[in-house]
Amino acid sequence: MDMEQDSSTRKTIVKMLKTSGPLGVGEMAKRLGITEMAVRRHLNTLERDGYIDSRIVRQSMGRPMNIYRLTEAAEDLFPKNYHTLTLDLLGELDGGTDGGGVGKLFGRRKEKLQMKYESGMEGKPLEERVAKLADIQNANGYMVEWERTDDGFVLKEFNCPISQVANRYEEACDCEQQLFEDLLDTKVERTECLAKGGGKCTYHIKEPKEERD
Repeated sequence: MDMEQDSSTRKTIVKMLKTSGPLGVGEMAKRLGITEMAVRRHLNTLERDGYIDSRIVRQSMGRPMNIYRLTEAAEDLFPKNYHTLTLDLLGELDGGTDGGGVGKLFGRRKEKLQMKYESGMEGKPLEERVAKLADIQNANGYMVEWERTDDGFVLKEFNCPISQVANRYEEACDCEQQLFEDLLDTKVERTECLAKGGGKCTYHIKEPKEERD
């Protein structure tokens, strides 16, 4: 069996477990029209990748059997439409009677994140704060790299987990920049933006003269 067919069979198994619930090897082999040995080979791969797990079920007759089910990680294999829902909700908020609802929402989010992270940066030199900020953004999926420059630092984000939102609402990018300035307690300039067609988001972080001296 070639790799493409292997992948197709595993996709069928995942879909089967999604629609039918937990199943045993025998039932899956019967539905797929392949041997139980072949099914187990695919299950071993899916279990190794963290998409399924198994539990032993005792039967009224015969030996106990393994039943396989999808894990929480397998949910990422199925289509999601979160960004559309988010944009629809933001659109409703943006059309409110008071105006500026989206900006206020992102502003509150920025304040919440600042409260969450600022205690871990207080009293630290700027380079340590930049490193900490990079760790925070990496943990949130931004794929960050940073480096020192002659007058400060450059932080680059190669992925934007909220790109669908940022493409429509510039407030998301503006609040991120303001969050960086508040956490780092220095001037931060955004010179490139994924949401505006850039290859990455690039932030130039100015190091205060007293820290360079």
